[in-house]
Amino acid sequence: MTDCLFCKMVSAEIKADVVYENDNVLAFQDINPQAPVHFLVVPKRHISTINDLTDADTELVGQLFLAAKEVATKLGVAEEGYRTVMNCNALAGQSVFHIHLHVLAGRPMLWPPG
Repeated sequence: MTDCLFCKMVSAEIKADVVYENDNVLAFQDINPQAPVHFLVVPKRHISTINDLTDADTELVGQLFLAAKEVATKLGVAEEGYRTVMNCNALAGQSVFHIHLHVLAGRPMLWPPG
């Protein structure tokens, strides 16, 4: 996807504050944090929305959550707790159409969230 912000971060065309990377996943600090700890975990392969996932993506989506756990542990927030959020489409708050897992921590999380 040539105009995708996150694809450009994956390819290093745009610099990201990377906190984790493997062959399939990239995690980086959110540029507009909503909590003291706020990073995003994205697949390196472009998938626009959750609605575009297939059964073949099961392992990849699992890797997003495993990366979130690893970074939360590294940043020292795993034990106190963190929230994961993935929005699907504009009405739900998705503004970059490349699936991404928000990970927020470092303050109490209220419910309902929004």
